[in-house]
Amino acid sequence: MPASVTKNTLYYGDNLEIMQKYIADDSVDLVYLDPPFNSARSYNVIFAQHNDAGTEAAAQIQAFDDTWHWTPVTDGQYERYTRMGELPEQVAEALTAFRTLLGENDGMAYLVNMAPRLVELHQALKATGSLYLHCDPTMSHYLKILLDAIFGAERFRSEIVWRRYGSHNDAKGYGAVHDVLLYYTKTSKFAFNKQHMPYDEAYIKERFHLTDPDGRRWAEQNLASPNPRPNLTYSYTASNGVTYDPPPNGWKVTPEVMRELDQQGRLHFPVKGTRLRAKNYLDERQGVPVPDLWADIPAIGGTNPERLGYPTQKPVALLERIIKSSSNEGDVVLDPFCGCGTTIDAAQKFNRTWLGIDITFIAVDLIEKRLLDRYPGIKGTYETFGIPRDLGAAKALFKRSPFDFERWAVSRINARPNEKQVGDKGIDGVARFYLDRKTTGKVLVSVKGGAHIARASCATS
Repeated sequence: MPASVTKNTLYYGDNLEIMQKYIADDSVDLVYLDPPFNSARSYNVIFAQHNDAGTEAAAQIQAFDDTWHWTPVTDGQYERYTRMGELPEQVAEALTAFRTLLGENDGMAYLVNMAPRLVELHQALKATGSLYLHCDPTMSHYLKILLDAIFGAERFRSEIVWRRYGSHNDAKGYGAVHDVLLYYTKTSKFAFNKQHMPYDEAYIKERFHLTDPDGRRWAEQNLASPNPRPNLTYSYTASNGVTYDPPPNGWKVTPEVMRELDQQGRLHFPVKGTRLRAKNYLDERQGVPVPDLWADIPAIGGTNPERLGYPTQKPVALLERIIKSSSNEGDVVLDPFCGCGTTIDAAQKFNRTWLGIDITFIAVDLIEKRLLDRYPGIKGTYETFGIPRDLGAAKALFKRSPFDFERWAVSRINARPNEKQVGDKGIDGVARFYLDRKTTGKVLVSVKGGAHIARASCATS
C-alpha cells in the first residue's frame, strides 16, 4: 500500500502507474494539472477521424508533442473503463455519452486517457483538498462534465479565465487570448486563503482622491448605518468641539469605536453639513479580491528571463497564486504533468511539500537543473524515482524508451540533449568546455544501444 507523503519527490514515468503504486489515498492537499493537449491545432482536425485528418494527425510524437490519438489501445481502454467496471459508474456513463457525441478521434482519446487519471487524483486528495485543471476552451466543457461525474457537480467552485495575451489576431474569428482553470474541492470543507490584486490606477485616482498633509491618500467612508440600529442612535461630540446628531438609521460603530477613530485622527469633519465620515487609507487596503478573471498575469514572452524554452511553460506567478490560495505551509502539492517544473518551483518557494510526475526524462532533468539554479541548497532534500541508478535500470529505460535513454545518457556527462531526436545525423547532444578564459569548444555526443553496437561516423561542425 502506498505510504503517506513525507519528502519532496520527482517521479519519472506514467502518472497513472505512479499514482496507483506510490501515492496514497487522502494524502494530497492541492493538485494542479496542465494535461498536454495541442490546442494550436484546429478544432476540426482535433475531432476528425484519423483516416480523414491527413499527415498532421498521424505525425510522430516527440518529447514536447502534446496530442493523444485514438488507437486500438485506446479502444481497449474504453471497453475496460465503460463495460468492465474499472471506473466509477458515473464516469463510465460520461465516457459513453462522449463517444456517442464525438466518435473516435483525438478529442475522445484525450478524454479516455484523462478519466482514470482524474479518478486517481480525486482519491489522492484529502477531504479538505482542492484541484485546479488547466485547459483551453477546446476541451474545457468536456473536462468539466468529466470532473462533475468524479467530484460531484456540487463540488465545482469556479471556472477561472486566465487572459494569457492582450490580443491575438485571427482573420476568421475572435482572437483566442485565454485559458480556463476548472477549480474543484473534494468536500465542502477546504482550504482557501483570499488573495488580492493592486487597485487600478484610475480607481485610485477616483476613489482615493483625498490626502492628509503628509501625502497619505484616503477615501471617505460613510459611518451611517444602511439599516435601522436603534441602539446606536447617539449624538457624538467630536474633538473639534462639534456635536454630530445620529443619522436616521444610527451609526455603524459604537461610541467607543467612534472615540478611538477620533483620537487616531481618522475622522473627517466636514466644513459644511453634518456628514461625519471616517478616513479609509489606501496604504492599509489589501487591494481588490482576486476574481475569476485573471488578466494581471501575462504569458511568458520570448524575452522573459523566466523562459526555459518549454512550449507549454506557464508563468510562476500563476502557480504562486493557486498555491497561496488553496494550500498552507507544509501542505502537499501534486502536479502529475509537471513539465518544466513551474508548480514545483512555486511550491518550493512557499514551503510546501511537493510531488511532480512526468513521462519524459528530459522534463525531469530540466526540473532538477531548474531547482539547483533557483535553490542552491536544495540538493539532497528531495528524491527522484524512475531515473536509472544502475545497469539494470538503464537497460529497462532503453527498452521502454530509446529516446529517453539517449537523453539520460547525454545528461550523465553534463551535455545538453537535442530537443528533437529524428534527423539528428547521429548526434544526440552537445557538451561545451573552456579552451581558455575566452574560448569554448564543444564535444558532439552520440549514444548507441542494442545487441550489436559498432562505431559509426557522425557529422561534425
